[in-house]
Amino acid sequence: MADRSKPQVLFWESKKIQDFSQDEWESLCDGCGKCCLQKLQDEDTEEIHFTCISCQFLDEQSCRCKVYGNRFEHLPECLNLTKENLESTLPWLPNTCSYKLVYQEKSLPVWHHLISGNKETIHVLNLSVRDKVVSELDVDEDDWEDFIVDIDK
Repeated sequence: MADRSKPQVLFWESKKIQDFSQDEWESLCDGCGKCCLQKLQDEDTEEIHFTCISCQFLDEQSCRCKVYGNRFEHLPECLNLTKENLESTLPWLPNTCSYKLVYQEKSLPVWHHLISGNKETIHVLNLSVRDKVVSELDVDEDDWEDFIVDIDK
């Protein structure tokens, strides 16, 4: 029988990001799909604005990439989030991103599947992009500014 009196060691709180295994790194993804939204950067202020336009490879129901294993073959400019480049990619991630939160030494939210034990919780609580996006294939790039949204709400 397991000793439940001992506190559970949470790898994201007890290890440095550089020491995460690849499986631990991948498990941090909360499955929100927000990183797969098209973004616009203001040329003057460099501020990044998210749109509700998704990459054509985003599965809008699962909020996962349809071609994740070979996404760079299909889309070379896809955001390649790694332990090594996390700091430089932070501006391109939503404030709710688990990778960003761990980097900032903040707690994961209670709805995160590593806490809740359920990968559907984020969708049930309406915190993912499920049913909120339009594919980039359906929007002229000249119109993207009309699709800017506040994703941190």
